[in-house]
Amino acid sequence: MYPLRSRALTLAYENNNIIEGLDLNIPLHSITVLVGSNGCGKSTLLKSFARLLRPKQGTILLNGKDIHQQATAHVAKQLSILPQSPLVPEGLTVYQLVRMGRYPHQNWLKQWSKEDELKVNEALEQTQLLSLKDRSVDALSGGQRQRAWIAMTLAQDTDILLLDEPTTYLDLAHQIDILDLLFDLNKIQQKTIVMVLHDLNLACRYADHMIAVAQKTVYAQGHPTKILDAKTVKDVFGLDCFITQDPLFGTPMCIPYGKGQQQIDLKKIDLPHLSNDEEN
Repeated sequence: MYPLRSRALTLAYENNNIIEGLDLNIPLHSITVLVGSNGCGKSTLLKSFARLLRPKQGTILLNGKDIHQQATAHVAKQLSILPQSPLVPEGLTVYQLVRMGRYPHQNWLKQWSKEDELKVNEALEQTQLLSLKDRSVDALSGGQRQRAWIAMTLAQDTDILLLDEPTTYLDLAHQIDILDLLFDLNKIQQKTIVMVLHDLNLACRYADHMIAVAQKTVYAQGHPTKILDAKTVKDVFGLDCFITQDPLFGTPMCIPYGKGQQQIDLKKIDLPHLSNDEEN
């Protein structure tokens, strides 16, 4: 089963097509990572999956039904999205931000409940923010702030999480912290996660399914060990590189060429190549 699918999908801003005629399936209970050059349509595709952008043509199916034919509250109970660099109203506390994730479950008949409070506290605990719940979001570090936004999406209690560059502006330690959190959510709670990442090596480490976007469509998709090679990087990013094997995870590791290569002789460096079977 595929919780999110597109059929003959064309996305555009005004008359500029960003994605054209795309058929795509997002695997259930997996971590899917979208990669590609700036402006290729990764974030646009994610927005369309969240019903934030109406297709120019084609259809997006959420759990088998046209997402634009479903009620907003119903969609919000099935998927949540963390946009890139979201803005927080001034003075909002962590608790108040995370509480906003429960809004789709509220109506004039059903007000704040014990279940709502439980979901908020669970989200704070999962993101290690219970001790900071009364702190202003503005006063948090970059990593803490990102965890607060993820906590809000967790409080929404959806089976599908969409995240647009969740590690942007974070140092390496905080990037790993966020990605490990998402990994646990996927493996322990079976969340279906779709995210945009720029770091190819981290994408390869964490992705069950990778989608490389280029030329207004999907250039390649599959497990990183099956699709990421030097040709893919060249065609998708316009970058020459050397693909070796991550010594810890066994996944593809991209080493880009640049002027620094003039200072070394690659033939004298003992780097493990991926076997032909692994490259294919």
